[in-house]
Amino acid sequence: MEFANKEYLFLLLLLVPYLIWYLMKRKKTEPTMRMSDTNAYRFVPRSWKVTLMPLQLILRIAVFVLLILILARPQTRNSWNNKSVEGIDIMLAMDVSGSMLAEDLRPNRIEAAKQVAAEFIAGRPNDNIGLTIFAGEAFTQCPMTTDHASLLNLLQNVRTDIATRGLIQDGTAIGMGLANAVSRLKDSKAKSKVVILLTDGSNNRGDLSPMTAAEIAKSLGIRVYTIGVGTNKVAPYPMVVAGSVQYVNIPVEIDSKTLSDIAAATEGDFYRATNNKELQNIYKEIDKLEKSKLSVKTYSKKYEAYQPFAIAAVLLLLLEILLRITIFRKLP
Repeated sequence: MEFANKEYLFLLLLLVPYLIWYLMKRKKTEPTMRMSDTNAYRFVPRSWKVTLMPLQLILRIAVFVLLILILARPQTRNSWNNKSVEGIDIMLAMDVSGSMLAEDLRPNRIEAAKQVAAEFIAGRPNDNIGLTIFAGEAFTQCPMTTDHASLLNLLQNVRTDIATRGLIQDGTAIGMGLANAVSRLKDSKAKSKVVILLTDGSNNRGDLSPMTAAEIAKSLGIRVYTIGVGTNKVAPYPMVVAGSVQYVNIPVEIDSKTLSDIAAATEGDFYRATNNKELQNIYKEIDKLEKSKLSVKTYSKKYEAYQPFAIAAVLLLLLEILLRITIFRKLP
């Protein structure tokens, strides 16, 4: 704990003259009685009221000290903390092209991929994880972070309609998606750097070929795990016709060879997921990756902490007033 207005703490020095004044005043105001002999009172025990008389002074001092502490504005510590944990740097590269709405996985490919990715992120709390999304173009949805709450929130906001609404070009730019994820890992100091690339198609857009992006990843020591998601033949795809949804079977065209070559070139692995269970098992398999030391910097925010002191001051003041007008009441 620290104080925002430390100069107010000097007011505590006023306690010294107050105590001197109190002791001098007490000697002058104590009632006296002339007696010829006090020997008879030598062994009379002091009453409990006399014993507790200094309690009033203690309560007043305590209230004064608490008020000074409140004026000094106590606050919780505001600092950066460095700690080393076990983890790796991971970028998720997820296909968000229109074909990811196919419903061969439940409820559809994109939602199944998001759900399994969210479980994967939640199971690796110490890892730096980021998210790249791509269709005909690629961009970073979330840079690498250990703030997984924010990452999961951004993951849940991923939609395939960014392509259908014309915000980005539709298609499947695997090379661009991989290159974007690799660019986020190139300056990483972690011993293990990984890209998990998930797609349901073959590369048909972008200025960079998938294998060129794979060679860049290899030169930077980045392993790429590729996942081809979708059934082996055709998949039901929802299409809006005359205001109603009708399903048509679209062919599944996953370029397994390119995905396998990308994984092989970077010492990763290629997986095929034709249903939700297989997709879950794939992420569980990737979850067994090696771990390395990772330095994490955490920030603690400053909060005002005067409330406990204020409550204590009010209670002690009320107690002192109550004792003064009851137990320690003085008659004129």
